[in-house]
Amino acid sequence: MAKEITDATFAEETKDGVVLIDFWATWCGPCRIQGPIIDELSKEMAGKAKVLKMDVDQNPQVPSSFGIMSIPTLLVKKDDQVVEKLVGVHRKEQLTAVLAKYI
Repeated sequence: MAKEITDATFAEETKDGVVLIDFWATWCGPCRIQGPIIDELSKEMAGKAKVLKMDVDQNPQVPSSFGIMSIPTLLVKKDDQVVEKLVGVHRKEQLTAVLAKYI
């Protein structure tokens, strides 16, 4: 299960290493499709990359600061720098390939 983060914990949780953050909401159909993929990826990437989730309704500050207008949006950060931004639903293979570039 991917760890849920908040506006308050975002900076600390995403400052080191390779991190994928899934910005989602409970009412979002495509987010519900992406969710299980993110959870599976979290297990597979354990020890290599962090996989986190943020509910945009509960935590509006961080998504706003990154200009996230549609969900699901996935950000990949490496050592506190955003290196990829993916919008829409992505297959696990696609996400694994993206993360592999930075690990």
